[in-house]
Amino acid sequence: MENRLTRLLQLPAMSCVIVLLVFGTAFGQQMVDANFKATTEHPAYTKSFPRVLFDEAHNNAQIAIGSYKPFADLIMDDGYYVVRNHKSFAKESLNTFKILVIANALGAEDIEDEGAERSAFTEEECAAVSDWVHGGGALLLIAGHAPFGGAAENIAKPFGVEMSKGFTFDPDHSQDGSPSILTYSRENKLLLDHAITQGRNEAERINRVLTFTGQSLKGPDASANFLQLADTAKEKSGRDSEKETSAAGRAQGLALKFGKGRVVVLGDATMLSAQLAGSEKRPMGMNVPGTDNKQLALNIMHWLSGLLR
Repeated sequence: MENRLTRLLQLPAMSCVIVLLVFGTAFGQQMVDANFKATTEHPAYTKSFPRVLFDEAHNNAQIAIGSYKPFADLIMDDGYYVVRNHKSFAKESLNTFKILVIANALGAEDIEDEGAERSAFTEEECAAVSDWVHGGGALLLIAGHAPFGGAAENIAKPFGVEMSKGFTFDPDHSQDGSPSILTYSRENKLLLDHAITQGRNEAERINRVLTFTGQSLKGPDASANFLQLADTAKEKSGRDSEKETSAAGRAQGLALKFGKGRVVVLGDATMLSAQLAGSEKRPMGMNVPGTDNKQLALNIMHWLSGLLR
């Protein structure tokens, strides 16, 4: 069951509230964009269907029949077979799947509850997931701004990924007057070359991506940033914090190979959903015109499933 954040706002990473309270730009209440076309012109899989385990067992703010329905519908149309997970992670439960998706897990039922930033996963679960990836599994780990970074910190550690656990902003590379809605493009050189951003052909090439109030990430030396934060990017540790630290050299999207497996970590959840904000029903996520967030979602899955090398 989705926590109160999702039930009331239907909002990945609670973007509108943070932008309002921290950065002064109000978007109002958000809901899933029911008109978003979660379809693909040429499905990647038409004969074999990679099995995807979509986690809903760790107080996840984003689930496949809630605020992440646009993403789930999109990858199913692309040929992936999605199974919703309601159990703790264990070797036996992971072995029949190719990809595990974890989106905004929490250490408590609600985002406002005490302990929401505590690890959402036991040490045994973290070990089971890392062993499974090392043996050939693929993980898409999505953890937005605080408290989601803290809740996912332990499951990211075996892969050498560090989460800032804060709120990232950059007025010099922002969108629509909100310093936390960030633009990554070929033009501003923050969208870096990787199989994920290049795709299989020109039609799948990523040119512009938006993120919506996330955190920053740092991967191991062997990882590749594809959403690279600028030197002007900064971080707040909390929504009421006055202290700012530099996020230069960090990222909001990175990929790495781990043993025989693969991992993609994202520091924002809204980018792979499709939301409507406020009375103006302003699009946020894969439904924003002029962006390639939808294709980015597909390319990430293609890289994790091995279509992209």
